Amino acid sequence: MLRPGRRRPRGRDVTAALARALTVWRRSVAARVVVSTVLLSGLVVGGVSWLLVAQIREGLLDSRVQAATAEAEDETTQAGERLLTSSGSDFDVAAQLDQVAAPLNQRGAVRGYEVLLVRSDVALGQPLDEVGSVSSPGVDAASIPTSLREHFLSDGQLAWTWTRMPVPDDDGGSTSAPAIVVGTQVRIPADDGPYTLYFLFPLTQEEETLALVARSTVVAAALLVVLIGGVSWVVARQVVTPIRMARRVAERLASGRLQERLRVTGEDDLGRLASSFNQMASNLQRQIQQLEELSRVQRRFVADVSHELRTPLTTVRMAGDVLHDARGDFDAPTARAAELLQVELDRFERLLGELLEISRYDAGAVALEVEDVDLRQVARRVVDQTASLALSSGVHVRVVEPARRCRAEVDPRRIERVVRNLVTNAIDHAESRDVVVSVDADDHSVAIAVRDHGVGLAPGESAMVFNRFWRADPARARTTGGTGLGLSIALEDAHLHGGWLQAWGTPGGGSQFRLTVPRRAGDQLRHSPIPLLPADAEPAR
Repeated sequence: MLRPGRRRPRGRDVTAALARALTVWRRSVAARVVVSTVLLSGLVVGGVSWLLVAQIREGLLDSRVQAATAEAEDETTQAGERLLTSSGSDFDVAAQLDQVAAPLNQRGAVRGYEVLLVRSDVALGQPLDEVGSVSSPGVDAASIPTSLREHFLSDGQLAWTWTRMPVPDDDGGSTSAPAIVVGTQVRIPADDGPYTLYFLFPLTQEEETLALVARSTVVAAALLVVLIGGVSWVVARQVVTPIRMARRVAERLASGRLQERLRVTGEDDLGRLASSFNQMASNLQRQIQQLEELSRVQRRFVADVSHELRTPLTTVRMAGDVLHDARGDFDAPTARAAELLQVELDRFERLLGELLEISRYDAGAVALEVEDVDLRQVARRVVDQTASLALSSGVHVRVVEPARRCRAEVDPRRIERVVRNLVTNAIDHAESRDVVVSVDADDHSVAIAVRDHGVGLAPGESAMVFNRFWRADPARARTTGGTGLGLSIALEDAHLHGGWLQAWGTPGGGSQFRLTVPRRAGDQLRHSPIPLLPADAEPAR
């Protein structure tokens, strides 16, 4: 049985299209240049086209008004002359009105205007077609505006205004069209009252001409905008293509392919830019190679020195152990010297061990021995191991852990070393205040945070604290005699697990170090179950 496929919602399609458009807008200089050019060109061309059409419209209407008023004035003059040649006693009013209107209707049918002849003193509220007016066939007396009729109640001068009048359409009916109505006064000899002669000139031809001009202008404007868009695209490609090539070469350089270079064509600004870029790349390649060689020499030196010092250290250690065991037979100064020798030998041996560990990391010769471990047990074990140090420093260390298990696939020896380093550092910097070791987990990661309330870290030191041999205050007395390599090794251990080792601190407000590792080896971390900023941290002032 076939199941009908579910159609994707239209709103989601629109959202995806907008997202793609925004991505193109952010990433493509050529797209931004072309779109901006087309929009600005469209505004300019549209404004110029509107102004052009408005000027043409104004010119056509002015010309039509002048022609209409001139024709109305000539026809009125001729009608008055015809009336003067007739005797008022020979004709009644209706005959004289017909004598005026008939020739005008004949010429209006040829020249495209219509005529309405009516007494000027008709009340404004009374329709003109009810007072014995004479007009061309089909004239709508309502086409005469009230303002023009009111004018001829007090003034006999020629006047005109805009109106709308019915005109025949292609279907045999009629439609309303704009028109010009011109009014003049004539006197009928058979009647003492003045009469107003209205000429109605339809503007259908002018309207068609304006529509044609508007269509032509729109088409020309659209073609011009498209042409400008094409030209801007060609120009943008000529400028952006070398920049895009430079970006690709820069990305290859950043990925380690230091031999990549730009192809230089021409001697213009872009050609000189390519030459300068290649020269810069060559200088960077040379300096990077020098730094890499220096780094290799340094790592080799550290590894060789560490290995070479192992043999004399073993000999000195044996002699020191003999002296330390026999210190009860020495006088007090000699016994103290034997004890100091033993302490410094322990420190020296620890330093050599850390140097060897660093050299193994630099050589890439470190491998994990992964086990499924509950990090709550690791935290408790480290706290037990450092209990004597905490007691001698007057620091109370407590573990805050959840009831659920916090298991992760880690190398227990290395994770324990990281936590031990963090706890001993916290004890050393706690200034006799409590240290809290927090453990928590979620579905994807496990974290251990060590919080102290001692000297803290100055701004910027949270990133520098993991540098090799770096100390926040070298002059301050240390109870554990650290070497400055512990946090560097801890950071390498965290990275080896695909985890994070991060620090937060504020001067006088203590610090917090957080180790986060994925539950399953090889998974990628996205968040930590413990916030880096502790809940008891004071807000920055």
